[in-house]
Amino acid sequence: MRSPYDTLEDRAFWRTAVAACDPTAVAGLYRPKFAITKDTAIMTAGSCFAQHVHRTLKERAWTVIDTETPRGLFPRDVLNRFGYAMYSARYGNIYTVRQLRQLLREAYGDLTPANPVWTRGDRFFDAQRPNVEPDGLESAALVREARARHLTAICAALAKADVFVFTLGLTETWMHRDTGTVYPTAPGTIAGSYDPDVYAFHNATTSEILTDLAAVRAILQTVNPQMKMLLTVSPVPLTATATPAHVLSASTYSKAVLRAAAGEFCAVHEDVDYFPSFDVITNPAARSSFYKDNLRSVEDAGVAAAMRMFFAAHDPQGADAPPAPHLETEDNGDDDVVCEEALIRATRT
Repeated sequence: MRSPYDTLEDRAFWRTAVAACDPTAVAGLYRPKFAITKDTAIMTAGSCFAQHVHRTLKERAWTVIDTETPRGLFPRDVLNRFGYAMYSARYGNIYTVRQLRQLLREAYGDLTPANPVWTRGDRFFDAQRPNVEPDGLESAALVREARARHLTAICAALAKADVFVFTLGLTETWMHRDTGTVYPTAPGTIAGSYDPDVYAFHNATTSEILTDLAAVRAILQTVNPQMKMLLTVSPVPLTATATPAHVLSASTYSKAVLRAAAGEFCAVHEDVDYFPSFDVITNPAARSSFYKDNLRSVEDAGVAAAMRMFFAAHDPQGADAPPAPHLETEDNGDDDVVCEEALIRATRT
């Protein structure tokens, strides 16, 4: 008696493809739809885990776009503290697809976010990236000027990009009630103040994320019809949830929705692919060894396993090559990523 499973590859079976495999080198997990080479112009954005992707590609001397860099040499921790050298522009972490869609529309003049400037004491902050100026600026006018330069830099990055790499991080977000403007952080955590009559919590569904992804893709194709998208999902659990659910259930929901949306969207678009870094790091065979003691932050070994899979697929001859030397910055050796979501802990008394 024959079964439809008789002719499947070993990669289709849990025992041979997962349980019996080295979790640092899962064979056959990533089969790219399209080629990406060292000469491909790559634009990066997304949640805090995306910083690992950007940094690793840059260390390998791949063509990673960065249109907002300060003059001079600075230690990496200083650059990161002010939002530099994290992504292709100085937008900080973009946790939700809705925020990415909103940012692209703003960059091309189709949208103006509500309440764009938040305050803390006598300092002023960009509500859409409050962490890039840790101490804020002296006036709202300076915030607006800096944002105008930032939007110009985003357009410049998009104009160069062949591949747009985006890491989906969260479903939970805070929204301006009257306009639908979303923010990367809850008002009051870094700057601003929370007023329930002005701001509302929102937890995105799979269908909403698919709609936002479609809108993002449409904008990117308007810029460059040949631009490809590479989606990843952050393996970092929620640090806190604003839902009534237990944080474990809330985190499971969020990651399941994001993974499902990414998979469904990639399945219907040949120019969109999924890179399974989430799958590698959350693999049960790793027995949580890819996570630090807080069970949220990803160990260097986890990042290395994921990126080794990327390079093995796209650059087999250079997959095990050492990173390029740091030319543009002095590295202090601190590999911690900048993650505003973790700052929620600081608001607890």
